[in-house]
Amino acid sequence: MANEVLLKYGCNPNQKPSRVFMENGGDLPFEILNGKPGYINLLDAFNSWQLVKELKEALGLSAVTSFKHVSPTSAAVGIPLPEKLKKACFVDDIKGLDDSPLACAYARARGTDRMCSFGDWVALSDVCDVTTASMIKREVSDGIIAPGYEPEALEILKSKRNGNYTILKIDPDYVPDPIERKQVFGITFEQGRNNFKINRELLGNIVTDNKNLSDEAARDLIISLITLKYTQSNSVCYAYGGQAIGVGAGQQSRIHCTRLAGTKADTWFMRQHDKVLNLPFRPEIKRPDRDNVIDGYINKNEEDVCAEGIWQRYFTSRPEPLTDAEAKEYLSSITGVSLGSDAFFPFDDNIERAHRSGVSYVAEPGGSVRDDVVIETANKYNMVMAFTGMRLFHH
Repeated sequence: MANEVLLKYGCNPNQKPSRVFMENGGDLPFEILNGKPGYINLLDAFNSWQLVKELKEALGLSAVTSFKHVSPTSAAVGIPLPEKLKKACFVDDIKGLDDSPLACAYARARGTDRMCSFGDWVALSDVCDVTTASMIKREVSDGIIAPGYEPEALEILKSKRNGNYTILKIDPDYVPDPIERKQVFGITFEQGRNNFKINRELLGNIVTDNKNLSDEAARDLIISLITLKYTQSNSVCYAYGGQAIGVGAGQQSRIHCTRLAGTKADTWFMRQHDKVLNLPFRPEIKRPDRDNVIDGYINKNEEDVCAEGIWQRYFTSRPEPLTDAEAKEYLSSITGVSLGSDAFFPFDDNIERAHRSGVSYVAEPGGSVRDDVVIETANKYNMVMAFTGMRLFHH
């Protein structure tokens, strides 16, 4: 391993010179097996690796995350996917998917917010197998970090992006110094690393009347909290079925985090609606274009994809629009969603918005002067809410 890697430039092309190195003169804890990583690639790589490593340690399951601009679009553990979710994630054609927990985790993480994952960075908790590599190969992605690669899997990934796909191998036993530093405006900041462990014990202080926290809900709350630990703050994360399904990152207002993440969670659920699954796409429409069209179909964005003169670009026949009433009815049937927040909820509007997206379980630090109002609103909807006492800001 090298003790320095020179980079083309920093965050922007004008920011030169650029490099990564170990201040103590030791070797870097990773190898470049293929490609040429950039500054932002490495920020994504090292944050994403910490996330999946912690998920694996906390839950004992293979974990994968998809990162963009130093925040996760999703994170997931290796649980088999229901058939509708396979179709919604474009992985229903993958042979042997159920036999690879790592591939299942990747399918979930990459399939959650496919628009935000376009051109992502991938982190795997385990050695990359052939099934996972084959799935990654057909997605638009910048690079990957993992503790190792099966020989055939490595060759599959090396063929991606005309041989320029960035592949990093991380030393899984590397432990960073307990003190971390960075410079802003020529001034050095120093702090202790956030080595706080997130586990089931953190969820023991349940403050609502309903204290029935199932193992599955606890798992999803842990996923949401570990995801938040590596998400630019303020942040809120919805989780369901072993994966983060909506991440609201970097918002100045807590309710805006909750709304943004809730809208993403709603879209994830709506992608599994029969009308969406059966959209009659023309066979030449590529996967990223399908993602854009599906998002427009669900959320009625700038382009009405069902309008005359437009639908012909994407579909073999004109699809029936998804009505507001249909979407409302579908989403109103959903319960059992878990929600984590990296800081306390200052107002109960966050709980009201969470309820609209099927949230039944909440984990947040607590400590607001309005905690009693937030708890009261959670009780109104028979939610289970745990106060963790631990803030998870990340900048």
